[in-house]
Amino acid sequence: MRRLLLRLAHTVALPAVLVAVWWLASDDSTDVYWPPLRTILETFPDVWTGDRLRADVLPSVLRLTGGYALAAVAGIAVGTVIGSYRRVRAVCEPVLEFLRAVPPPVLVPVIMLFAGIGDTMKIVVIAAGCVWPVLLNTVEGVRAVDPVMSETARSYGITGLARLRSLVLPSASPQIFAGLRQALSVGIILMVISEMFAASNGLGFTIVQFQRGFAIPDMWTGILVLGLLGFLLSVLFQLVERRVLGWYHGLRASTRRSR
Repeated sequence: MRRLLLRLAHTVALPAVLVAVWWLASDDSTDVYWPPLRTILETFPDVWTGDRLRADVLPSVLRLTGGYALAAVAGIAVGTVIGSYRRVRAVCEPVLEFLRAVPPPVLVPVIMLFAGIGDTMKIVVIAAGCVWPVLLNTVEGVRAVDPVMSETARSYGITGLARLRSLVLPSASPQIFAGLRQALSVGIILMVISEMFAASNGLGFTIVQFQRGFAIPDMWTGILVLGLLGFLLSVLFQLVERRVLGWYHGLRASTRRSR
């Protein structure tokens, strides 16, 4: 219980300090673009009603989920193939380095030409940006499989899908999850950017509409919603990661104790 309370205190301490600093720094503000935090929090429940959450937040989360899932599947699948075969890696590496250097927001007008202006465009934009952290971390994770374990599996006749399921993916999973964590942050950014182009709902669209209508406190509430969404998704990701990589975290903990 004491450990849980300490952990909760460590988690809440910095956000509480930042909120307090923001409250004090903005309390006497008369700047239209920098309203007091008190005003923003008073505006929050009036703006983000249940109807608005369903109309704007839910579509954004669904687009993010679709693009993120597509990037995760494609990144892990392609990264596993590239990481497993040296010749494939030698052929693909220059192309991958070129493509990942292109900022995904630049591709929005191009993707709009082929995918239109609907949800498909937004999902493709999110996937196009999220795929690179997943793919590159998967490649490095697969390449880093212990050669002794690989030779042992080969000597026991463990090949093909059995080797992939029992050795390659478990060994690479810590690095794969590192890529998935990076991709989540990228996905939230691209979700907002994609909704600023030819959209009729979503968080990005709503925040821009508030800004254009000079509803500045409302705009700030939208930014707070984005921050809260990112925090909740991060907590959810950590829960999934700890469940899937329980063996890995247990191994690291036992290693530290043995030292």
